Amino acid sequence: MAAPNIVNVTTITGITTAIGLTTTTPVTFLSNASSSNKVFKINSLMAVNTDGVANVDVTIRYHTSAAGAGSSVPIATTITVPADASLVILGKDNPIYLEENRSLTAQATVADDAAIICSYEDIS
Repeated sequence: MAAPNIVNVTTITGITTAIGLTTTTPVTFLSNASSSNKVFKINSLMAVNTDGVANVDVTIRYHTSAAGAGSSVPIATTITVPADASLVILGKDNPIYLEENRSLTAQATVADDAAIICSYEDIS
């Protein structure tokens, strides 16, 4: 199934999730299963630098399959987040929808120096 018709939804649940990037390999931080009968509306996506001294670069990718699989396209590529700062990658004025069997991954250039915070609506 694709995505539910968002005109006739029965439930909209607001969710915020956060993940520390503890490795320099891509990490799936949001995945919509292939049979979920849901669509996720991403309202806010922030990258946070947890290092007090050095910058960190972050890459966010949109995947055509759940769990970080399938083809991917970048949402943000090697975006520098200054030390002790956060950067808004997606905001309420430019949301994206994550349909069934789609996912988002994040990758940092330095392990343990970045986190991702994602606020979204689970629509079904």
